[in-house]
Amino acid sequence: MVEIGALRALRSVAALGTLARAAEELGFTPSAVSQQIKRLERQIGVPVLAPAGRGVVLTPAGQAIVDAAPEVFQALERCAEAARSVAEGAPRGTLRVVAFSTGIRGLLAPMIPRLSARCPDLRLHITEQDPEQALHSIHSGAADLALVHDADGLPAPLPVPLAQHHVHTDIGDVVMRRTHPLARLDRPLTSADLAGQTWVTSPPGTVCHQWFRRLVADVPDDPDVRHLVDDFSTQLSLVRANQVIALVPRLARPPLGEGLVSRPLGRPPKREIHAAWRRSADASPAIQAVLAELGRTDTPTSSPD
Repeated sequence: MVEIGALRALRSVAALGTLARAAEELGFTPSAVSQQIKRLERQIGVPVLAPAGRGVVLTPAGQAIVDAAPEVFQALERCAEAARSVAEGAPRGTLRVVAFSTGIRGLLAPMIPRLSARCPDLRLHITEQDPEQALHSIHSGAADLALVHDADGLPAPLPVPLAQHHVHTDIGDVVMRRTHPLARLDRPLTSADLAGQTWVTSPPGTVCHQWFRRLVADVPDDPDVRHLVDDFSTQLSLVRANQVIALVPRLARPPLGEGLVSRPLGRPPKREIHAAWRRSADASPAIQAVLAELGRTDTPTSSPD
């Protein structure tokens, strides 16, 4: 009989390429993962891994096992969720959630008090991960529920065994000091309004920097970018200290305080946010409880001062 732990270890090694990386994902030592793989090889009677440089590759037998593994894990998960769902459908235990930073701040954190009151026996274990890594964690079984956002308008590729549900549309606004000339405008800002402005923006390679480049694409002159900062709280501190302005997603925006205001854009940048989970866990009371509370989360839908 093949051990489930050994099967999970082999799948992680296949996905990540080394015993060390698989061990980190699974929370074991590389020696423990190696022992699991060796037990698997003894159980089936053939090698499943072969050395390749500093990593390892699957043998044909190992690839055949990995290809069949999803059906095994899905069947086991359906059994577990069926048992939980008939136990009065009460969410309990620990739900492992992975999400990007501003999704944790703007979506998960606000709903935790309500979830705790409604489901006192359910505990969330939240880990920050970017969307690609989060989807891998769900697919590999290292996490149960993920919050992911699209990248520059393109949704993250969703592996076939996963399901998803739209949770929120995040929008970017321009934040400035209350004394800034743009703060006096009582209408959405246009490209013409942004000409000649001085900025603090997120660094290149981030979704918010892509938002910024599209936002200023129609501005005649190159934008005057004084600062490149990834943390939005730090961006706002620079806005507060200087006459720079910033493009900030609403989910990422802490309270502005008296000195700052935000103004909406005529063509605001947007990103769609989805929850993702394994289809075999559709019946999970814990996942359904979190999805229900996410649907009730009071997230910013306008651009308040």
